[in-house]
Amino acid sequence: MAMKYSRQRQVIKDFLMTRKDHPTADTIYMNVRQEYPNISLGTVYRNLSLLADLGEIRRLQVGDGTDHFDADTSRHYHCVCTECGSVIDLEMDSIDHITEIAGQCFDGMIQDHVTYFHGICGNCYKNL
Repeated sequence: MAMKYSRQRQVIKDFLMTRKDHPTADTIYMNVRQEYPNISLGTVYRNLSLLADLGEIRRLQVGDGTDHFDADTSRHYHCVCTECGSVIDLEMDSIDHITEIAGQCFDGMIQDHVTYFHGICGNCYKNL
């Protein structure tokens, strides 16, 4: 079933595609409402959930209790800064082989994995 076009949904997705910092729904809302002042936070949340459910964006849960969103749906890894909380893409070779290794230790079938690295981002590290 085809989904009806939504200008608000498209603006949210377009905004997210310009970002590499994996913003939260609140950050997206604050920026999108500059173009659409009448948009509600609920509309932003609903559209982010829908886009994530459709696989058009990724929802990242990095352990800070807040969902972050990523327009890059390809398999890649992230580092979470333990100082400022930023979520940063890591440009690195795939470590998908850990799924096979985990499968050797599991009485079942491993289908996927999610890996987050934790450390101090470059900006915070400079200020230590």
